[in-house]
Amino acid sequence: QVQLVESGGGLVQAGGSLRLSCAASGRTFNKYAMGWFRQAPGKEREFVATLRWSGGMTYYADSVKGRFTISRDNSKNNVYLQMNSLKPEDTAVYYCAAGGWGATVHEYDYWGQGTQVTVSS
Repeated sequence: QVQLVESGGGLVQAGGSLRLSCAASGRTFNKYAMGWFRQAPGKEREFVATLRWSGGMTYYADSVKGRFTISRDNSKNNVYLQMNSLKPEDTAVYYCAAGGWGATVHEYDYWGQGTQVTVSS
């Protein structure tokens, strides 16, 4: 089992920044890829970014490339999503996930409870 707990969401003005954190625990979480997804009201959950815990390879959705950065802290077992130049369309509940390397929800086995990010115009 892998447990994931997100934090760091909030309300920010357009152009601002937020850093989301995901605390991972469990016996084998470091064998997984770690992903961030988001879901806006009335929309499907969509891929944001993913990172291989081993090796650190990353991959981003085109909509966030150049603005968001996914990273990890091995000593704290945390994964982060640094979000810069935020736009109102980034408003969503953001979820941390652990699973296989990929950009679809079906490739991830474990999910956090989500954290709300609201970007005002």
